[in-house]
Amino acid sequence: MASNISGNSQPGYSSGSLTRAPSSPRTMFNTIMTVVAFICAAMAVIPLVAVLGYVIFKGFSSLNLSIFTELPPPPLRKGGGFGNAILGTILMVGIAAAISIPVGVMAAIYLTEFSSGKTARAIRFATNVLSGVPSIIAGVFAYGIVVLTFNKLGLGSYSALAGGVALSILMLPIILRTTDEALQLVSQDLRQASVGIGATKFQTVSQVVLPAALPAIVTGSTLAIARASGETAPLLFTALFSPFWPDGLFKPTASLAVLVYNYAISPFKNWQSLAWAASLILVLLVLLTSIITRWATRQKV
Repeated sequence: MASNISGNSQPGYSSGSLTRAPSSPRTMFNTIMTVVAFICAAMAVIPLVAVLGYVIFKGFSSLNLSIFTELPPPPLRKGGGFGNAILGTILMVGIAAAISIPVGVMAAIYLTEFSSGKTARAIRFATNVLSGVPSIIAGVFAYGIVVLTFNKLGLGSYSALAGGVALSILMLPIILRTTDEALQLVSQDLRQASVGIGATKFQTVSQVVLPAALPAIVTGSTLAIARASGETAPLLFTALFSPFWPDGLFKPTASLAVLVYNYAISPFKNWQSLAWAASLILVLLVLLTSIITRWATRQKV
């Protein structure tokens, strides 16, 4: 049966045709909004590309093998590196991850699987508030709780351990929130099926729910590590800086973020060059961590 479309023209289409009319108001509005969306996307991407491009350009021009194996040089002296800052960053971020990841994951498991509605809402609200706290506040808190306590106990003052504690405070809400959301996305049918075949609550959580949410948990942990790696303010109050190799958890320790801060504002060209190289290394470390995490979670699935 032939259909008559001549009398049923739609907005944006010419009468008796399925071809969109370019001069119709609906088509023009769609075109304008598409262009506006493209312009907004370009405005968001251009600053990111510009910053990364400038860091790569300036960093590569200052990059050499000695920066990984040597200590920072004195002012106006060529050569040197920041191997101590790389080791210090890995050490403090490792301490922060060892503290925040188990605590954050276990807290999220409690919220999703065992807590009541009121308790879960209160903890989630507190987590959202903590995630919005400026990083310098975490540094001041760690200074008052850890640095001053260590000083009274005769264990020193500024230290890598204090820096790790400060970074763990920043990582904790990110890990808790992402893990909580990942566990909530696991289907209830999986939990019910596990209980239906006789599994206990512990077995259901550890062998069914956690493996299903593991990729999202690892991704959230990686985001937290990436944020902690680039923080400067908390480390200024806790780990400070050192021109020497790390030789203990209770002594001042260098980090890439603080090195970039100190050397970028210095008037010496050789220190400024090291600051650009350290910025590039810091970006590459975050990128490498993300790539390894994506590969690991893909293999796990």
